[in-house]
Amino acid sequence: MENTDHRALLNQGEENELEVFGYRTHGCWRALCIVGSILSLGFLLLLFYWKPEWDVWANCVPCALEEADTVLLRTTDEFKQCCKKKVKWLYLSKLSNPLTEKSKHPIIADENSIINRAIMRPELKVRYIRVQKIKYVWLSSEKEFQKVGALEDTNSCSNIYSKFGGGLTHEEQDIRREICGSNAIEVEVTPIWKLLFKEVLNPFYILQGASLALWLSQGYTEFSIAIIAITVLSIILTTFDLRRQSVKLHKLVQANNSIKVNMCRKDGECVELESQYLVPGDIIVLTGNRLFLPCDTILLSGACVVNEGTLTGEGIPVFKIPLPRVDNAIPWKMHTGEDYKKHILFCGTEVIQIKPSGHGPVKAVVLRTGFNTAKGDMVRSILYPKPVSFQLYKDVFRFILCLLGLALFGLIYAVIVFKMQGESVREIIVKALILCTVAVSPTLPAALALAVMYANIRLKRKGILCISPQRINVCGRLNLLCFDKTGTLTEDGLDLWGVIPSAGDGFLKVHKFFSGNTLLWGPLLGAMASCHSLIVLDEKVQGDPLDMKMFEATNWEIEVSSALKTNQEEVSEGSLIIKPGPKASKVPIEGINILHQFPFSSSMQRMSVIAELMGQDEVVTFMKGAPEKVVSFCKPETVPNSFAKELEHYTLQGFRVIALAFKRLNISGQDNMDAIMREEVESDLEFLGLLIMENRLKAETVPVLQELSDAKLRTVMITGDNLQTAITVARNSGIIPKTGQVILVEAVGPEDSTRASITWQPMEDPNQNGYISSETFVSIEKNSDPTNEMGNYYFAMTGKSYQAIVKYFYSLLPKLLLNGAIFARMSPNQKSDLIEEFQKLDYYVGMCGDGANDCGALKVAHVGISLSEQEASVASPFTSKTPNIESVTQLVKEGRAALVTSFCVFKYITLYSMIQYCCLLLLYWQTKILGMYQYLIQDVGVTFSVCLTMSLTCAYPKLAPYRPLAQLVSPPLMLSVVFNILLNLSVQIIGFVLVQQQPWYSTTNYSACPSDNGSLADSINSVYEPRTSEGYDNFETTTLFILTTVNFIIVAFVFSKGKPFRQPIYTNYVFLILLTVQLAVCIFILFADIEDLYKRLELVCTPTLWRVTILIMLIALFIISFTVEEFIIENRSFWLKLKTCVGYQSKSQYRILLRTLATDPSWPPLYKTEYADPISLQIDGKESYRNPAYVEEILVEGKQDTDTAVIKPCFS
Repeated sequence: MENTDHRALLNQGEENELEVFGYRTHGCWRALCIVGSILSLGFLLLLFYWKPEWDVWANCVPCALEEADTVLLRTTDEFKQCCKKKVKWLYLSKLSNPLTEKSKHPIIADENSIINRAIMRPELKVRYIRVQKIKYVWLSSEKEFQKVGALEDTNSCSNIYSKFGGGLTHEEQDIRREICGSNAIEVEVTPIWKLLFKEVLNPFYILQGASLALWLSQGYTEFSIAIIAITVLSIILTTFDLRRQSVKLHKLVQANNSIKVNMCRKDGECVELESQYLVPGDIIVLTGNRLFLPCDTILLSGACVVNEGTLTGEGIPVFKIPLPRVDNAIPWKMHTGEDYKKHILFCGTEVIQIKPSGHGPVKAVVLRTGFNTAKGDMVRSILYPKPVSFQLYKDVFRFILCLLGLALFGLIYAVIVFKMQGESVREIIVKALILCTVAVSPTLPAALALAVMYANIRLKRKGILCISPQRINVCGRLNLLCFDKTGTLTEDGLDLWGVIPSAGDGFLKVHKFFSGNTLLWGPLLGAMASCHSLIVLDEKVQGDPLDMKMFEATNWEIEVSSALKTNQEEVSEGSLIIKPGPKASKVPIEGINILHQFPFSSSMQRMSVIAELMGQDEVVTFMKGAPEKVVSFCKPETVPNSFAKELEHYTLQGFRVIALAFKRLNISGQDNMDAIMREEVESDLEFLGLLIMENRLKAETVPVLQELSDAKLRTVMITGDNLQTAITVARNSGIIPKTGQVILVEAVGPEDSTRASITWQPMEDPNQNGYISSETFVSIEKNSDPTNEMGNYYFAMTGKSYQAIVKYFYSLLPKLLLNGAIFARMSPNQKSDLIEEFQKLDYYVGMCGDGANDCGALKVAHVGISLSEQEASVASPFTSKTPNIESVTQLVKEGRAALVTSFCVFKYITLYSMIQYCCLLLLYWQTKILGMYQYLIQDVGVTFSVCLTMSLTCAYPKLAPYRPLAQLVSPPLMLSVVFNILLNLSVQIIGFVLVQQQPWYSTTNYSACPSDNGSLADSINSVYEPRTSEGYDNFETTTLFILTTVNFIIVAFVFSKGKPFRQPIYTNYVFLILLTVQLAVCIFILFADIEDLYKRLELVCTPTLWRVTILIMLIALFIISFTVEEFIIENRSFWLKLKTCVGYQSKSQYRILLRTLATDPSWPPLYKTEYADPISLQIDGKESYRNPAYVEEILVEGKQDTDTAVIKPCFS
């Protein structure tokens, strides 16, 4: 059997890609595992539960996937998480369906569909697995599992209309429903017993249970009861939280599964049925009533307006248009390009208005059902969150392995010591295992989780919601923050500053809109009144803020009777009528009837409408969009010669500029508008003028960006807006400092005989004389590099240039990104790709945006912050209810505080374990051990309460100009841990040895109090008789108990780091009071001569001088520990000097590149244009280019070629 038959990929190339391996259950091995489970009292089953791959390997043998009855799934990311799934069978022959009787013929109409290929003949059965709520069917021809529950993306536009436009037959619906499953996003409320069972099986609680069994065997009843009570409380609270989340998620999706829809079959029958019975390929009819879509659909006829706020966080109505009717074989998504979403009505979004076509109702074909839908994917991302790759979590696991090594040493040590003392085998085993449980504290994961939990609570109080708490620590390592512009750095609403009409070869005077100054009638006014996507919803005009401002300036009104109001029946023609208002200027027409819309999209950068001028029986098209884009569709003679200069003049001042154009059409208003191609109407237009919108910065933007700059955090702007506007906003906001030099990077691909080229051109400050025209801009903040090695320059580029660089000059991209600060005219996909390219340079990237265009980037970034009021939105891990970027600094502060707290907790728990471990090593030497109440005080009275309160310290209000450490295995942290372990071990050894050298020391008579103690001395002589078999009450345990207990308090105080990432310890009142009380109790126990107390705590009375000696040792320990921690461990300048002395340099890719470019006098190139020469060599079937200016070593067909630099086309 070949390996390829045993292994395949699920969801190849997607984010949730999985490896799938085939296995067949082996009878003998299975029987042996059952016997092993019985003999191990279920421990083997527990092991298999934790490690599913071991379960598969132990019970099964590898085989080809088509023969497998079990599959092992493994993620292809760095985590390599595994799960086991059983292969199941589905028998269609059991259906009483006429189609199943024709086994030799295609059972469903679409012969090439996955469903048809999955049916095995003649048995008519389907083999499948279900993974994370998604069903995958086996395709024998391809030898792989494929996702089912959606129409294939390989269908062309014509195929969708021809195969599914008329609906499905009743019989085919039954078969599709049987294979695809119901159209329901079912999230069951997990039973409490199941949650409890899963929680109890957590390795942390299993280890805790084993430890408690050992303590109970030694008679530590009260101590064990206290730990059990804490553990049970923890389990109950966790279960309650999980149950609450389960109920909340269930309620979120429950209503989606029982929606009534109108469905049409192939025979023309239309029926109303529950949405759970829909299958991919069904045709549904949308009526005039509001409807939450129960599945993803493709619009086939008519148009509609939807609210996608629950998915994107952006509540602006979105206009949807039908899939174009084109006769070609190109897959429909490829044909429609990046704007394919404008044809899709997503599950969970609300249809608020519909616009039927002239020849029928609004129809849509079901594209995806159940968990395959957009909403289903959202729910699955909550149910199965992607693990966070963070160095801290990796280091914790490695450190636990080191502690296990120490535990093994302790086990051997205990066995040898107790064997030499002649102890019983049972006693040896128990004492050895106790030492192991002390070395590896099971409280470490829970204590680390507390730090994140408290930070999450503080964020929630500040209006920042988090659906991925693991990322809070990652926030503490952010060093690159990307921002969208409109709605993020600037206000959502734009103010209309004025309009510049075009006249022949030039522009007229700016027309400003103020009271009574209305624009005279003409095509320009017509474009402003009609070229928008506004709607009337609940008798209120709603839509994009830009459209609202433009329309309001005209003083025209939308006729309410034609505006497709909510809960009304649809208008037969579905037209929208715009008429002059009372304050509008006089016009020669009755109004404008909008017949058809080509909605705006970020990739096309334009929108158009076909409108009828009522009273003149004339049909025209109006267009508005990005000036550069609109001009490309206009007749050159209608564009003023000063267009570029005028555009630059306003964009460099920070205005947002929109161009308007129009064209008269030779069609009638009665024609079928759905049949008109966009390319036909968007050509040979007449340029009308420029709309000048004022886009003000939010009040919080400048101070927040200044704070980030002071903290040496790099900031980058990624926007879909114009380049010059972006540059001006960047300068005004502080992303580019006033003294910063902006370098425009322009790259173009090859055209005809022209080679691909890249140009570097400096741009002067607009406040100085002369500017250089450009279309896109990218810049990098100088403060991103603390040493400012790269100089004070910033690259700027457009999305078009970025794409050309990725394709033809990919080797230059890292260098450009290092100093890139502004990326303009970026499409949503380009934004996501750019974030990933930054991450390849080892940046920790944060992205902050406010709308649907940023969703991809928000999810790809290490930390995504959505400025949205939609609480249900899962567009990003973090959602801020406050619509400004103040949340970014709050998140960084809390992330840094949580990260530092995690290190503090880690150090404390490690010291707690090691202090007890060293204490037991010493006591074991004389076969002694601490008493039950001594452990109770240390574990519950001190450590447990410290862990609960240490993380309560809030974040420091000011950002430091450097980040906290990210690795546990770092010199400062390791030195701190090792030094304090050795210091505490030294103090314990001194106390252990010195007490044995005292003249009053005895191994038989534990009475060392002076005679003047009177009755206490007598009572000690009479009560504290030697109990060497117990080993609790003796001078060694008394001495070490006091030393170790106060040590716990000391290290808790010393490790509670304050500035610069957390507030000082005295602000954490609960923690400080707790430490004070704990210390006071310990001092009281040390000096109190109370017989009952000593008896209960199993302590013995010692001379006052010895107690003073113990106190002096503790004071000395505190002074040394605090001094070293404060002046060496936390002394950043010391470690920086040490790094310089030893020649240590960061291994981050961006740091390596910084050092390389710092010694390159030719970088950055200025006033240069370089060409990529096409050469005959092809790589992977793609044409390659040679850049003569940049020679790099590459591998070509296994050989190293250093003569030419082959720049392989690379698509992100």
